[in-house]
Amino acid sequence: MSYDEAVKYILDIPRFTRKNDAVHTKTFLKYLGNPQEDLKILHVAGTNGKGSVCVYLDAMLRSEGKHTGLFTSPHLERMNERIVIDGVQIGDGEFEQIFRETLAAVSRMQKEGMPHPTFFEFLFGMALLAFSKAGAEYAVLETGLGGRLDATNAVEHPLASVITSIGMDHMEYLGDTLEKIAGEKAGIIKPGVPVFYAQTCEESDCVIRQTAEKRRCFCKKIGKDAYEILGIRDKHIAFSCVNAYYGNTTWKLNNIGVYQPGNALLAMEVIRFLFGENGHPQQWRSALAEVKWAGRMEEILPDIYVDGAHNISAVDAFAESVPESGKGNVILFSAVRGKEYREMIACLCRKVQADLYVVTQIGDRRAAGAETLGRLFEEYTDRPVVVKESVKDALRYVMENRRGRTVYCLGSLYLTGEIKGLIREVKQNAEL
Repeated sequence: MSYDEAVKYILDIPRFTRKNDAVHTKTFLKYLGNPQEDLKILHVAGTNGKGSVCVYLDAMLRSEGKHTGLFTSPHLERMNERIVIDGVQIGDGEFEQIFRETLAAVSRMQKEGMPHPTFFEFLFGMALLAFSKAGAEYAVLETGLGGRLDATNAVEHPLASVITSIGMDHMEYLGDTLEKIAGEKAGIIKPGVPVFYAQTCEESDCVIRQTAEKRRCFCKKIGKDAYEILGIRDKHIAFSCVNAYYGNTTWKLNNIGVYQPGNALLAMEVIRFLFGENGHPQQWRSALAEVKWAGRMEEILPDIYVDGAHNISAVDAFAESVPESGKGNVILFSAVRGKEYREMIACLCRKVQADLYVVTQIGDRRAAGAETLGRLFEEYTDRPVVVKESVKDALRYVMENRRGRTVYCLGSLYLTGEIKGLIREVKQNAEL
């Protein structure tokens, strides 16, 4: 089976399977040889920022000379993005080989009457198998949805449980209050395993603290006042830490998102706990400054940014990160059904000064209609709103009508992936 056939097989999984419980995932891992038992695992859950925290953890571990595996989701352009070993996405040949071994394990399971793993389960199993075969010492795992019922929660003995900020998202699955959502995220907390979490609000913080207490875990909150943003310059954000451990060091991130210092500090505190006096903060500092996390306030062309903000709390954080400038701004937006896109649109129109809004429809079956989104923008702004049915047409319109203004594309990670793919195609054609 070729690489393309392997990818197609995985994408087709939702057509003939259903969500499985934790017992099934553990059985699946057993058929793979329990690759997780070879790894020191950091398990990360949360509503927003968990992908960023994961890449920061991975970068600092590698700065300490550790061999690492990194499992994140979703991918933006290619499935390989989800499985990273020592900072490098696995190649197509390696992906194909790991797929074959995973599929063989699944076939043995099915012969014994067990259901096929889900799309996410299958990729999770592939990642752990790839990490184990590569000789990774540490693995950083990002949950897919929630935490308590997530496939990654089949890992029983992580080194630390990490929970990023909590917000209103996936309410149909996780609950309609911050307390309920936090309860699902806190489901990754294991007895006696240290917990590190980002301060969000008392409703969610309390749930995490109480869960940690019940399970007798060391628990540390990373407060919003634990760092100070020093400024944004040359597309980098600089910050300092209140904790005396870090001294007067200025830390820099290759990003302009004002929410990223909080994510970085959460990861820093986990690494500090792991390495203690044997750690090398100056090496962490250099590693963090080099991290580029795709789709998170990422500048893909001069003054054209893509951001994966796809819920109200993420859009609010995005709005806080848009710098004031005399150039003016253009917003390119799309979303999927089931999201609170009315609230997202209202927030954008209220908090971001834009001269033009371009609305489009992503190429996914769950896409919200462009006309529907366009009408909502017209409710909240008196600025021009242009509706384009395809992302390609929307991007072309923006490029032809930006007039030197800064462009921000957001509302869905699917939109981010499509735009990055289109830009890559243009660059490749220009090189031919």
